[in-house]
Amino acid sequence: MSIALVALGVAALGTGAALGQQAFAGQSASTGLLAEGATGPGVSAVQRALGVSASGVFDQRTKAAVEGFQRRRGLLVDGIVGPQTRGALGLAAPAAAGGASSASTSSAAPSQAPAGSGSLGGIAQCESGGNPQAVGGGGQFRGKYQFTQETWQSVGGSGDPAAAPEAEQDRRAAMLYQRSGSSSWPVCGG
Repeated sequence: MSIALVALGVAALGTGAALGQQAFAGQSASTGLLAEGATGPGVSAVQRALGVSASGVFDQRTKAAVEGFQRRRGLLVDGIVGPQTRGALGLAAPAAAGGASSASTSSAAPSQAPAGSGSLGGIAQCESGGNPQAVGGGGQFRGKYQFTQETWQSVGGSGDPAAAPEAEQDRRAAMLYQRSGSSSWPVCGG
């Protein structure tokens, strides 16, 4: 299914999903995920924990440091700071965002951005109210980020997105967000 059809379906449902944290691409406010492109104090804390210069910008250097840390600790090496990497770094989870919507998807990482802010956390709240088992659009949109089966598979997912662990949904949404930005969630990503 094309992104345009997904956009129509998402608009009709009033739901949307994307990856990000703290109101910026690469950060997931409701998911607590940090990825390349994120900015803010959460990124600075990760950089300090990794022993790299704390610029507050999740750049290529930071991603490489995260991947090296993940490799050394036996974690999934994806360059994204989620709950497992954050915990291994000894950092507390970010505060959850307020004001969840009644959509039918959710994310596994905490978020600090409001719904619709373009962050993954905001997207998940807008799309599904943060519910990883949400199903919308007559069953066409599934999981926390309301993936279509085609979109889910395009980021390496298999099976039913709504049946996948929340952390996997967050990871796949982060991959989609890194690839396409918030445009994959036209209603909730804006």
